[in-house]
Amino acid sequence: MIDLKSLIREVPDFPKPGINFFDITTLLKDPEGWKATIDALKARYEGIQVDVVVGVEARGFFFAPAIAYALGAGFVPVRKPGKLPAETETIEYALEYGTDKLQVHKDAIKPGMRVLVIDDVLATGGTASAVAQLIERLGGQVLGLGFLIELDFLNGKAKLEGREVYSVLHY
Repeated sequence: MIDLKSLIREVPDFPKPGINFFDITTLLKDPEGWKATIDALKARYEGIQVDVVVGVEARGFFFAPAIAYALGAGFVPVRKPGKLPAETETIEYALEYGTDKLQVHKDAIKPGMRVLVIDDVLATGGTASAVAQLIERLGGQVLGLGFLIELDFLNGKAKLEGREVYSVLHY
């Protein structure tokens, strides 16, 4: 098994002093690392009926379409406001300082659809929780939330209590 952590570059003090940023671009460019990442996420959800895989802007777009393809499911993007051309459903959620919004096309998630959420990092859990709420507001069933990286020290799982969460790597 390839050591995926060795393929992730840690950048200190980015985007601001005191933050240690886990740069996944070094993993993405490595063919073996990229394949091992997709294989690990696919293996967790194989055998589960998934209608669509939701990817969260922006880095979730790296992983979610590949997982959707591997599982034989569709892909649905969740984006920042103003990026989707048709009628959208919007959720506003709290950040450490202020709020943010995410949107999905209203017709992308139909009642009863079985939805898997895939993103790059689970940090505080705010974004992931908002995406799950957005899917459920449209009548979708969130089967689970999958991540490449989970920052355990930020306890993001607490905001996702009662939900199935899987992370390939833990820091």
